[in-house]
Amino acid sequence: MVVSHKSKLQSNVFQGAEVRNAAMKVLVSPQEGWEGHVMRMIELGKDGFSPRHTHDWPHINYVVKGKGKVHIDGEDYLIEEGSYAYVPSNALHQFINTGDDALEFICIVPEEGHK
Repeated sequence: MVVSHKSKLQSNVFQGAEVRNAAMKVLVSPQEGWEGHVMRMIELGKDGFSPRHTHDWPHINYVVKGKGKVHIDGEDYLIEEGSYAYVPSNALHQFINTGDDALEFICIVPEEGHK
């Protein structure tokens, strides 16, 4: 069992040309006892975005704070607090912050999808 707060966790900042103002915190993983999955909090700062990419696993996302858009296989969808998105395996996708404040969303992936 784990009960905590995101403010107590270290952020892993993403680096690279295809990502901007992005960080991740691991909330629950096999380390805390959830075998097979990882729940992460992704934080995109103002003008931030994740890389446009594909991978062999699906993921589930829930927007906690902010506004943005998610690109999935050639379509852009507006997202805001309360929005959710299922990204299938091998779908080209990207999250983009379009608001003035941070875009924060929960991302749940299978364990092999967490690096």
